[in-house]
Amino acid sequence: MSAHQLIQRILLVGARLETPEPAPSVQPPARLAPLVETVAPEYRQFDERALHFGHRYRSGFWGIYLMSALAILCGVMPLALGWSDPASDYHRFKILWGIAVVILIGSVSFIYWWGHRRRWQDEWLRTRTTAELAGYLPIVAPLVEFEARHADANWYARILAPGQDLPKADEITALCARVEKQARGALAGAWQDAGFVDEYLRWTAGTLEQQRRYHRGVAAKQHALVHRVHAINGVLFGLTALCAVLDLLVHSNWLLLTTTFFPALGASLHGALAQSEAHRLAAASERLDRELAEMIRRIEAAKRAAVTAEGVRELKRLIEASIVLILEEHRDWNQLVRPHKLPLA
Repeated sequence: MSAHQLIQRILLVGARLETPEPAPSVQPPARLAPLVETVAPEYRQFDERALHFGHRYRSGFWGIYLMSALAILCGVMPLALGWSDPASDYHRFKILWGIAVVILIGSVSFIYWWGHRRRWQDEWLRTRTTAELAGYLPIVAPLVEFEARHADANWYARILAPGQDLPKADEITALCARVEKQARGALAGAWQDAGFVDEYLRWTAGTLEQQRRYHRGVAAKQHALVHRVHAINGVLFGLTALCAVLDLLVHSNWLLLTTTFFPALGASLHGALAQSEAHRLAAASERLDRELAEMIRRIEAAKRAAVTAEGVRELKRLIEASIVLILEEHRDWNQLVRPHKLPLA
């Protein structure tokens, strides 16, 4: 478990998340199984790199925000404990809190420097895009007219209408060129095979259902995180106000500590939540959940007409539209996250 996952799990202790069960796995059509096996190692490679850099980047900015608040806490602890007083028996240990502040600020600086140097965010976004495109490549393959001449080897460029904002991924273009011969041979006459059409539609609908349930889970978690952080900040604000009033009546260094640290902690939590774009991610995932559910319903309804040429064209159009939905959501997510770099933290 990465640091940001642990922090969020702690924040969500006691929260009731209404996340759906994972959709049952559906086996690909026999014609496509070899292609799926060929593409799988490429997908796993980029997916693992995306998870690696994504965890590092998100753990980085959560760590930067929270360690900044802890540095403030360590800075005022000698005063709260009375160690700042030269007459205190513990005055000589005051330096330990100063060392802790230096370590925390140094850690914040190191995370920023290392994350910027290693391009955590850029690599996360790049490899996540490549993994998404590689993962859907076997679904896209039956939609490609392999016999038609096309200047671009990228299958997505062949099926998407002109003007579509296609994510740039040279690795996917190279992968398409490498497996095209295999795909062309496996899919020759496939749309005239009723058994293949049925298997392909069931597999595609199952894959879209998995994606839909994933986004429903993302929406539930992000909504819960937003509500929990807002609730914690409300409590911190209330305690700060109470301690400020009490400090007018009863002077105490501990009250000074609370009125200093609680606002810093609340600001750190709010800053990390804002940088994670939790609210907008939840809204985008809810929208995709609804749109994919409607697309699955339309694909299921169009199955009955798949025996005709017009029915096949309609099914292809619906599956292409589903791919476009997913790519548009991924593009929007990319544009949402990209401006948030570690320096903002």
